[in-house]
Amino acid sequence: MFDTLIRGGTLVDGSGAPRRRADIGIADGRIAEIGDKLGPARRTIDADGALVTPGWVDVHTHYDGQATWDPYLSPSTDHGVTSVVMGNCGVGFAPVKPDRREWLISVMEGVEDIPGTVLAEGIRWDWESFPEYLDTLARMPRALDVGAQIPHSALRTYVMGERGVTHDEATQDDIRAMVELAREGLRAGALGLSTSRTIIHKYDGRKYPPGTFASPDEILGLARTLGDVGHGVFQMTSNHYQMETEVPWLTQVARENRLPVAFALVQTDQTPDTWARLLATLDETHKAGIPLYGAVAGRPAGILMAWLGSTHPFMSHPLWQQIAPLPWPEKLARLRDPQVRAQLTDMDTLMSAAKYDTRLAYLTQSFQKMYALGSEPDYEPPPERSIAAIAQREGRVPLEVAYDMLMADEGRGIVYFPSFNYAYNDLSQLHTQLQHPRTMMSLADGGAHCGYICDVSMPTYMLTHWARDRRRGPTLPLQLMVQRQTRDTAAIYGLRDRGLLAPGYLADINIIDFDRLRLPPPYVAFDLPAGGRRLVQTAEGYVATLKRGMTIMENGHATGALPGGLIRGPQALA
Repeated sequence: MFDTLIRGGTLVDGSGAPRRRADIGIADGRIAEIGDKLGPARRTIDADGALVTPGWVDVHTHYDGQATWDPYLSPSTDHGVTSVVMGNCGVGFAPVKPDRREWLISVMEGVEDIPGTVLAEGIRWDWESFPEYLDTLARMPRALDVGAQIPHSALRTYVMGERGVTHDEATQDDIRAMVELAREGLRAGALGLSTSRTIIHKYDGRKYPPGTFASPDEILGLARTLGDVGHGVFQMTSNHYQMETEVPWLTQVARENRLPVAFALVQTDQTPDTWARLLATLDETHKAGIPLYGAVAGRPAGILMAWLGSTHPFMSHPLWQQIAPLPWPEKLARLRDPQVRAQLTDMDTLMSAAKYDTRLAYLTQSFQKMYALGSEPDYEPPPERSIAAIAQREGRVPLEVAYDMLMADEGRGIVYFPSFNYAYNDLSQLHTQLQHPRTMMSLADGGAHCGYICDVSMPTYMLTHWARDRRRGPTLPLQLMVQRQTRDTAAIYGLRDRGLLAPGYLADINIIDFDRLRLPPPYVAFDLPAGGRRLVQTAEGYVATLKRGMTIMENGHATGALPGGLIRGPQALA
């Protein structure tokens, strides 16, 4: 007798094969049988008319702190995610000496926009080493599985102290100590090691995380540790417009280790065609059997501008600086004042406030890249819907158009700013990237960028936009969109016990009403520890999400079941 029977669903099994109708019998947390008219079972779920897929395996998150207090890692579980990998981009919380805890929080706050007060309130530190951090994660009951990578910034600072923070070059003794700690962490169950070399990542204003300027000896020494141990992904992000200069040594590491190396493959406005040359390089490394991967997103890195968020076109205005600290009801009342509106929409004042900061000017004045997100979010809007185009058509100042967009929905309107992956004003390059055999679904950034990005909903977007709703270009096969974020991501990280609907695999399963699947607009919530703020986006249409055969989410609501746990290293099929 099965523990659970999912009857009559339309299976999209993660292999890339066409959908088919079948029953799934589950026993002891795994798929026991797939076929017609299975039974009997202690519990039966009627999936007639619904899609049945593996649970999503999201390999680029920043839940390193949240995983110590939130068993659901919301809102990832709202989007059918049953396994996550964190510790990306070189930032995390282990190893750490007690006197460096607050400093690590400041790095995470700066790089990933997770409020320091939230992390200080939420994290209960009871570890120093990376293996001890894994032990802490393992002790906590949770709904889904979590895996962690070793973050370079924490590792470097643990070994080098202040010299690591000030970017001194690591000595050979330093490198040997880091390598030994990395080896220890990998043997304890780390899924890889991550680093960041991008100048975008900053903390405390203008400081760069340790490791940003590491020497080749340090970087290659750490990367080769994975090959020595025999498992793990080396994950790296760098300056996107210069990524071609990083590829030779990344290729060398992948060739030597014979293990996956993943770099962020992102389109920028400065170099809009670099992505195509990087894909051509991946063609060559793929032919040579070198496991080099471009980590790609399913949509633009979308900055969400809101009065309650971290960014919007008026953020540098002196008057806004006075209004910003006010409680929301008072803030909204001031924003409704015609005199306040007139002052804030004065373009000369705004330009003067940002004239010495090119990045701030780019964020606050690129009206050709700003759009109203709306009640039915459109992440591929046409140029004629931009603030600049509307202002030109209507003979208005762009700031006035932006102001009206933000004041929609009682002041909760959102302006969408696609900062990366939108240089062509459409998603044609992503359409190509998503089909490449050496790209990896990534960059959803769950748990991060609380005040200005909410791409955690990307797993759902892969189905709604790419497999069903796209209007500005061709769609992609549903079975491919499922495969890319189940079997493919799981296999790259050595998780060969999940990502496929087949006998013996973990019963990590989504049951989806595909016709009803929808992304409502994001909203600002104050539901983190210490009343911390974050952008949240939920989903409609997930009938149920099962983890190891137990229903953890049902029609958008948590069930209280906590069958998840810590992923320690590669996982073989039982």
